[in-house]
Amino acid sequence: MTRISIVPRVHGVGGMVSFRDKLTAGLQKRGIQVSNDPDDDCDALLVIAGTRDVGQLRRARKYGVRVAHRLDGINWLHRKHRTPLRLYFRAEMGNLLLAFIRRFYADRVVYQSGFIQRWWEDWYGRTRVPSQVIHNGVDLERYSPFGPGERPKDRIRIMVVEGSLTHGQEVGLSWAASLAEKLKEIQPLPVELVIAAEVAENQKEYWKNHSRVPVNFLGVVPLERIPELDRSAHFYFSAEINPPCPNSVIEAMACGLPVAGFEMGSLPELVTPEAGKVVPYGGSPWKLEPPDIPGLAAAVTQMLTDLPRYRNGARARAESAFGLDSMVEKYLEVLLG
Repeated sequence: MTRISIVPRVHGVGGMVSFRDKLTAGLQKRGIQVSNDPDDDCDALLVIAGTRDVGQLRRARKYGVRVAHRLDGINWLHRKHRTPLRLYFRAEMGNLLLAFIRRFYADRVVYQSGFIQRWWEDWYGRTRVPSQVIHNGVDLERYSPFGPGERPKDRIRIMVVEGSLTHGQEVGLSWAASLAEKLKEIQPLPVELVIAAEVAENQKEYWKNHSRVPVNFLGVVPLERIPELDRSAHFYFSAEINPPCPNSVIEAMACGLPVAGFEMGSLPELVTPEAGKVVPYGGSPWKLEPPDIPGLAAAVTQMLTDLPRYRNGARARAESAFGLDSMVEKYLEVLLG
């Protein structure tokens, strides 16, 4: 029986955990065993981001096991904030470890998006091994426009779903609040902001006291609740800075929830004009300059006047480009050829 090893073993919440769980389920559905031990007589090895045990990779290469390396973004926000030396050092060492695996141990490299590929090749050069882009996928039956969750008729609800809005990503929360406040000024209905993410207590307290629109903090929600939350909103706001290939954006579109955000990271390649509104940032996200909130608010206002068309377009985009089965088959081709 074919056996594929996936390292490292990750737990908790976030994109890596979600990706690993979905890929594992897809492989097992096809009768492929999934192992956490590269020394367990596997046919191929997939490294998600990085692993400190490079000895495992060395042994895999020695015995002719193909090593595929899936890459996320590069640590950079620690260079833009006052960061404790210990965390700064950890972020820099993480970058060096990823670059080392990519250069010396990978037989194949997979980037989550074209944005991520350009970023890695700009900072660390091109690889000498085959590489390709494979976007994340979503279960189109589990995440769909049909099921529990109803949009309020007396107000506009903005949804933000992230693993975490901490460690430099807090600025995305300020963007969301500013967008909600601007929408309140230029369109007739009341506006509310719903945040499903890890948020520091001082941030929650600040926005509850200072925002001119209601902000509802849900914390980190179980995965099974996300489709209902997405179906209960009018649009999704992408709050991550330079997002690599956010599962939350793809899940929202699969639920028929249009996406709004700025032209940064992978968002322009994920969200087509039929699926939402992605507008010029208005500065440099790399410098954390303020974005063009009024420009995005104007675009969203136009989208809200024709919401059924954008809802259908979001679902159609997910069906055409982000099916889970398609993602699994692409990884199988990379791993087993």
